[in-house]
Amino acid sequence: MIKHKKLIAMLLVLVMLALTLAGCGGGANTGANSDAAKSSDSGTITLKVGHVLAPDHPYNVGLEKFAELVDQKTQGKVKVDVFHSSQLGNEREMIEGLQMGTVDMALVSTAPLMGFTKKFMVFDLPYIFESREHAYKVLDGEIGQELLKSLEEKGIVGLAYWENGFRHLTNSVRPVVHPADAKGLKIRTMENKVHMESFRVIGADPTPMAYGELFTALQQKTVDGQENPLGQIETSKFYEVQDYLSMTGHFYAPAVLLISKQKWDSLPADLQEQIKSAAEEGKDYERGLIRQADIDLKEKLKSRGMQVIDVDVEEWREAMAPVYKTFEAEIGKDLIERVKNYK
Repeated sequence: MIKHKKLIAMLLVLVMLALTLAGCGGGANTGANSDAAKSSDSGTITLKVGHVLAPDHPYNVGLEKFAELVDQKTQGKVKVDVFHSSQLGNEREMIEGLQMGTVDMALVSTAPLMGFTKKFMVFDLPYIFESREHAYKVLDGEIGQELLKSLEEKGIVGLAYWENGFRHLTNSVRPVVHPADAKGLKIRTMENKVHMESFRVIGADPTPMAYGELFTALQQKTVDGQENPLGQIETSKFYEVQDYLSMTGHFYAPAVLLISKQKWDSLPADLQEQIKSAAEEGKDYERGLIRQADIDLKEKLKSRGMQVIDVDVEEWREAMAPVYKTFEAEIGKDLIERVKNYK
């Protein structure tokens, strides 16, 4: 009997202990879930945005302004961290990262986008835009927005068109005034078949190369020259390894602020609207920086020792015109005409 009572007492103790532990465990789990929910509800969202240019380039200055605007408009709910100088990869790598959701945001030229949507090739045609104002009308109007919309099926959302400006030709061999003067020069271009063909038709030797390798290639004479907007010529210090700057303005270089569709779709509608608004304001700010740079840098690059050469743009336009026929079928003649004649 005594043994039987002891056994019952022990069983009661074990049952009470088990109930106590279960109660403690249940309470701890509820508390953890509650804390996690609070953290999720009140936590700050951080977006990383990358680009390939220098920290003092208008891309970077504009993105820092964008980060400020996002912080203000979302009341601190969204923070933007800016990564310059290809820290998140080159432009193609970042675009692929946007598709996979491994990169949040990127500011890239339109040139590599033609690998995802061929219609973007139209913006790379030489002298397709008669002026900066013409470019703005096309990009901010229905044509530009149609092309941005086409990226969504690729897993990318286009927020706004920023810019890198008009591209000009530099080299270390001789003054280039006429298109024929470029014959035989080895010119670094982006890996873009429209750009490459544009230089091929005037007799140059287009050589695609990663931007990060360019300064060394110019320094070591692996290539004779390159083509970029004035802002990049200055911030990348190409004046140290290039003697001649020809003001050809052969391509206008839009830039697109992109965000991963996976990331975009995870954001509530109010934050999407505020980020989009910041992208539009940032666009106007960054474009202003580029316009001012174009005014200031021509004289500054002269003071750096470069020989700055004004050219007959109509002569260059005519020399590169055969490129249109080459890519007409691929881009679409109707789209080319729409862009050329858009008012």
